Amino acid sequence: MKKLYIILFFGFYGGLFAQDNLLTKEAAISIALENNFGIKIAKNQVEVADNNRSILNSGYLPSLTGVAGANYNELNSNTGYPGQFEADGVTSRADLEINHAESQTYNAGLNLNYTLFDGLGRFYTYKQLKEQYQLTELQARETIENTIVQLFSVYYQVAQLTENANVLKQALEISKDRYIRAEYSFEYGQNTKLDILNAQVDVTNDSISFLNVQQQLVNAKRDLNVVLNQDLNKAYQVDTLVVFTPSIELTDHMALAKQNNVSLLQAEKNLKINEYDIKVGKSGYLPALGLTGSYGWNLNQSAASSFIPGQVIPGSNRDSYNLGLGASLTWNLFDGGSTAVTVKNAKIAYKNQEIVKQQLGVEVERDIQNAKTIYENLLKIYQIQEQNVITNENNFARSKEQFQMGRITSIEFRQAQINLLNAETNKNLAKYDAKLSELQLLQLTGQLLNVNL
Repeated sequence: MKKLYIILFFGFYGGLFAQDNLLTKEAAISIALENNFGIKIAKNQVEVADNNRSILNSGYLPSLTGVAGANYNELNSNTGYPGQFEADGVTSRADLEINHAESQTYNAGLNLNYTLFDGLGRFYTYKQLKEQYQLTELQARETIENTIVQLFSVYYQVAQLTENANVLKQALEISKDRYIRAEYSFEYGQNTKLDILNAQVDVTNDSISFLNVQQQLVNAKRDLNVVLNQDLNKAYQVDTLVVFTPSIELTDHMALAKQNNVSLLQAEKNLKINEYDIKVGKSGYLPALGLTGSYGWNLNQSAASSFIPGQVIPGSNRDSYNLGLGASLTWNLFDGGSTAVTVKNAKIAYKNQEIVKQQLGVEVERDIQNAKTIYENLLKIYQIQEQNVITNENNFARSKEQFQMGRITSIEFRQAQINLLNAETNKNLAKYDAKLSELQLLQLTGQLLNVNL
């Protein structure tokens, strides 16, 4: 019986824990930054914003267009002169017939247009595009921060389930050992069949609990692989070591939160963009000065013609080259008030953005204070749970000793085992809850990407 349980345990459960490699936190972050779908999209959006802020999209460069054309014409005509006579006054004037009179025209040219001054509209639009690029970078940073928090919420779930599985594995070993001891004791008449049945029930329950947590672990690893965008069934272990940021360092981060929080930085960029909207709108009050230039070539090949019977006037070829330069000044002295309305609305939008920034500042401050309180509370709970594990380990060790000496019942021993199991799983939960709370606090202070996780 004993050999059978040993074979089952190491043959079946041992295979479940055999993992190929360790996925460190640093490696997980690196893979996510490279493969995560959301981060890929954010990087592409930054690339688009970078293209938009280039000199090619600024309006400062001239436009040069080339034009060319060709026309072909074939004329067939018959002109009659009813009632008209030749010089002798007797012979009727013959019809004038023209067949296949071909003519061609060709042209090619270049047109250059350059806006020398447009009321500073493109100047402020160009600055606005640069601010938009920086805003897109901040949005990408926010996406990366959210992805990292999501990554570690799943990563630590895998770590927690891994530790829980180890705890349940140990509990199952203890229950199996107790079952074997109960059988031996029964054979030697030291206990009853009830003790064997109780031990067998506990082995069954611990086996089911172990299988359930193992299934949860497999599912959690698939969730992590989705975040990392890799093979869903990729096998690995995770790092269960958790290091908390020193409180003095967190205090320093909180003091600089308003300068580093990504939401507040985005609000500041939106405010700057709205400020440029006002200036772009005001450019409509100023005149615009433009320069134009053109260079062209024309070729006209006319067909032979005849207006007098018997006389043919040969066709001609005429080509020409022309160069043109010009300047234009336009000043929209009154546009029906649309520019004034645009400027007024831009100013209102700026005021609204100021209000949004103020509101966001209050909310971020509240969120930081709440996150700090939650983190400190969870950290205390974790410390208490650590001490609780030590207490239950001592209690279980004494209970095991008393049980082996026959001074306590199997029910009392099982209760001590369950208390230890609950203490260890509660400690695991408290540890990772506290660490995730710390990550959320670091994100709010704008330091999530600047610290060792």
